Amino acid sequence: MKGILFVFSGPSGVGKGTVLDRLFERYDEVEYSVSMTTRSPRDHEVDGEDYYFVSEEEFEEIKEDEGFIEWACVHGNCYGTPRETVYRTLEDGRDMILEIDIQGAKQVRELFPEAVFIFLEPPSFSALEKRLTKRGSEDSRDQKLRLENAREEINEAAMYDYRVVNDDIDRAVEELIEIFEKEKSRRDE
Repeated sequence: MKGILFVFSGPSGVGKGTVLDRLFERYDEVEYSVSMTTRSPRDHEVDGEDYYFVSEEEFEEIKEDEGFIEWACVHGNCYGTPRETVYRTLEDGRDMILEIDIQGAKQVRELFPEAVFIFLEPPSFSALEKRLTKRGSEDSRDQKLRLENAREEINEAAMYDYRVVNDDIDRAVEELIEIFEKEKSRRDE
């Protein structure tokens, strides 16, 4: 039986990484797909765990060889999901979660219409703005760009199968686990 592909998106600063970290502490029945990016690693990020950090030239080569199931350039950097890993994991019957932006989710929907799409939302736009400022990993110009993009992304959330509000991390994680279990039982019927 083939695995289920879960697509997880949300605006920058909504807490996707934090929610997923907490999820994987409690739930090991879904694998995380490590994306590639041309951006520089943040202080706490590890190459091969958080992202594969590659040069723009390497990224372009992989893209030209059709090595991504999706890719997008946002916030001045490029991100892509390696094709081979996703196909191998799903064919082996294991479930996988992709943490990608809306542009990438649209591409994945074309290849995997059966995938389950989950959008993580902030409790409010002002809460998102505070989180981005508190994170402090971008300068004011980048923060402004990410907030502009966030408005557009939140407007597109209706294309997702599920929407989870991240007003409490543990509650958001619990909701994700419920979604995974519901979809797995649906597959097993």
